[in-house]
Amino acid sequence: MSKTVLYMSMSVDGFIAGPNVAPGNGLGDNGHRLHEWLLPDADADRRTDLDHLEGANREVMDEVMTTGAVVVGRRTFELADGWGGDHHDGVPIFVLSRRQPDPRWPGVTYVSDVAAAMKMAKDAAGDKNVLVHGARTAQLALAAGVLDELQIHLVPVLIGQGEPLFEDLPPDHIELELLHAADGPGVTHLRYRVRTAA
Repeated sequence: MSKTVLYMSMSVDGFIAGPNVAPGNGLGDNGHRLHEWLLPDADADRRTDLDHLEGANREVMDEVMTTGAVVVGRRTFELADGWGGDHHDGVPIFVLSRRQPDPRWPGVTYVSDVAAAMKMAKDAAGDKNVLVHGARTAQLALAAGVLDELQIHLVPVLIGQGEPLFEDLPPDHIELELLHAADGPGVTHLRYRVRTAA
């Protein structure tokens, strides 16, 4: 059965990008440090060759590349320049947005409700997982109870400021169950199931 999974590189102090995130600086100042486990000595916004990966890092990226659909927030989508209209292997992309669709990406589906976006993506993915991108999208999905798992790629660095993964969450406790932990060069991969309230 398809699951919705957030895949996110994060610093130990909870940041997913450095300060000053903007077009052309999508990971913020020095934010590429969070992706060195994946793309050493390269620009994370441009490099697509993953042949250098091995061990746990390779397993994670192999899993990412077999997801069957993508749900992403509009800001993240635009900062990534829409991945040129193809995140990977032509999978359907669902952009969470209340604004008009961007005509540059005619094959992308814009959806205003996170629960509807997740359902559409699961239907499109069939028995494959749905890759979730973006901090705000993850927060909305958690609040709506439609995010199944978090896969956090914890990078051993303190950034100090930038874009936090979880900001302004409601005071409700969201319980997580650790499913898997694996060390790779420069990163610890942590996989959590979002536990539903009893």
